[in-house]
Amino acid sequence: MEYVSPEGLRLDGRRPMEMRQIRAEIGAVSKADGSAIFEMGNTKVIAAVYGPREVQNRNQQISSHALVRCEYSMANFSTGDRMRKPKGDRRSTEISLVIRQTMEACILTHLLPRSQIDIYVQVLQADGGTRSACINAATLALADAGIPMRDLVTSCSAGYLNSTPLLDLNYVEDSAGGPDVTLGILPKLDKVTLLQVNFHVLFSPFFFSSQKVN
Repeated sequence: MEYVSPEGLRLDGRRPMEMRQIRAEIGAVSKADGSAIFEMGNTKVIAAVYGPREVQNRNQQISSHALVRCEYSMANFSTGDRMRKPKGDRRSTEISLVIRQTMEACILTHLLPRSQIDIYVQVLQADGGTRSACINAATLALADAGIPMRDLVTSCSAGYLNSTPLLDLNYVEDSAGGPDVTLGILPKLDKVTLLQVNFHVLFSPFFFSSQKVN
């Protein structure tokens, strides 16, 4: 399949290094302390933040900094596949961990000891780049909640198909089997807080993940 035409255009009309249209809305959930809707092309995500508040389970309370929790999910209508996925499946658990670790790297948790911050992220419509969209939505929701942060995390994916590097993959490109990377950065601090690389070798995916502020 040809993902970039001889004229240098992708299937959706973009250039290889061109991102999809981005749209963001703050305060989408009235009862949350902070919330946001974030769209990257046809991918649409909503995030809600509750906290800082008292730790619900005292056994999890941390005296030196805040406890950050994250729950990721996909709406049953978010893709063409209407199969109901069980709550807490492996992929959802892994992405929840990625988002939590990425957010922990930017939240000034030491300023909020003995408290709890809950981040809920749900994919309303999926067309590739859901991980990046979730991180961007969570960042905006945290800012809307007034949570102190070192910087705002920004995230995007990129891939390599038919010897051509592509920025901000959509679902068709993401499913093509080429290597891809998801990156999260703190732009003002010029630090990397998320780096995930996915290689597809002989139909056996190799996955590397790192969440660290250098």
